[in-house]
Amino acid sequence: MAEPEQPQIYLITPPEIELSIFPARLARVLDSRPVACVRLALAGRDEDAIARAADACREVCHGRDVALVIADHLLLVERHGLDGVHLGNSRGIRDARKALGEDAIVGAFCGASRHEGITAAEAGADYAAFGPVSDTALGDGTVADRDLFEWWSEMIEVPVVAEGGLSPALVEALSPVTDFLAIGDEIWSAEDPVAALDRLVPRLG
Repeated sequence: MAEPEQPQIYLITPPEIELSIFPARLARVLDSRPVACVRLALAGRDEDAIARAADACREVCHGRDVALVIADHLLLVERHGLDGVHLGNSRGIRDARKALGEDAIVGAFCGASRHEGITAAEAGADYAAFGPVSDTALGDGTVADRDLFEWWSEMIEVPVVAEGGLSPALVEALSPVTDFLAIGDEIWSAEDPVAALDRLVPRLG
């Protein structure tokens, strides 16, 4: 019997990165196994710092044919040769699509809201991200449970992303009903992110 297809990996950068170190760490992870997309998700509004990080990460990602999107900073997408934008909610998707064109990636975070996800899909999002999938210190206690992903995968054609508080058990539970696993602090907080990724998402075969 064939093994079920595993979701693709979608990496999220830490909110703060050290440019003398992080690009090499990112390259190691990208060289270790297939990754579909990387999201540059930096905290703060220092446009110069974000721009320098975008250029460094773009070089690493595009050198390996991996798409790079940026969280929220729509104006930096074309300026720095990025592949698209990840929005914090479903508002703004139509404007982003109009500004970036049909070939750009436009995704949205939809929390644990089925309605928000449907709004994103109807507005033309390339994916809807739901999370957190477990209770985290960053959230308000609302969790996107497996039932949401199962319903989405059965009813909606737009790809779905699971993110926020992934564990090996949740990866196993959600893999049959999600298209992408968005992984950030789960690996970057470890000394060896490649080993941490292998523990979180075991390789097939």
